Amino acid sequence: MPDSYPETEKSKPELGGSDAPSLRFLRDAPRDRPFVIAQLGQSLDGRIATTTGESRYINRAAALDHLHRLRAHVDAVVVGIGTVLADDPLLDVRRVPGPNPARVVLDPSGRLPPESRCLRDDGTRRIVVRQASAARREGVEEIVLPSDAGAPWPRAVVAALLERGLGRILVEGGARTISSFIDAGCVDRLHVLVAPLIIGSGKPGLEMSPVGRLRDALRPVTTVHVFDDGDVLFDCDLRRRQGELDAP
Repeated sequence: MPDSYPETEKSKPELGGSDAPSLRFLRDAPRDRPFVIAQLGQSLDGRIATTTGESRYINRAAALDHLHRLRAHVDAVVVGIGTVLADDPLLDVRRVPGPNPARVVLDPSGRLPPESRCLRDDGTRRIVVRQASAARREGVEEIVLPSDAGAPWPRAVVAALLERGLGRILVEGGARTISSFIDAGCVDRLHVLVAPLIIGSGKPGLEMSPVGRLRDALRPVTTVHVFDDGDVLFDCDLRRRQGELDAP
């Protein structure tokens, strides 16, 4: 999803609190453990980019407003290094009232350019997660999690952020990062924002571990919200599963 959709009077958010229907789940989110939300914006046929990598404006203004509201209600927003290299996102809440979350970049191999916009010094906490220590930009925190840390990397990331007081976490991108967090069982809530757009080819939104039977697939309890400009939010509670399909 683009981080710079043109803002007009019509696209400005009308509310910024957790009373928004699509954010009411946050009121009941547990406080005694990490709570992880993953957010994915895609086309009707499940694509997040074309074959050339173009991804801006798949989703429209209301979906971007929703994303910024999510950011305003979490402690940290997490992106993978691929998202930073491809999109150079700001990861702030400029479209809605509220505080910026800590910006966390997963950069195992130390590829993060020092001029990345998410590292700008604007008073917001900035954290880079690596598998080995590397040169650090002043004011940027570093978390070193070796690949043999004893748990799947996503779980180790969530635990390390919780230790630093960041318990409400938004995993925003990219597709590989979100997929790995879901596969590791780290995600409580998945928000899939679907635009009425058919691309026909390109990069898929999720690529997780394969399943051989539909009964082994995730079938979360899901609430649907239709935004005024046509995009649809599927709010999936990954901690609650619908009943298995009846055997034929």
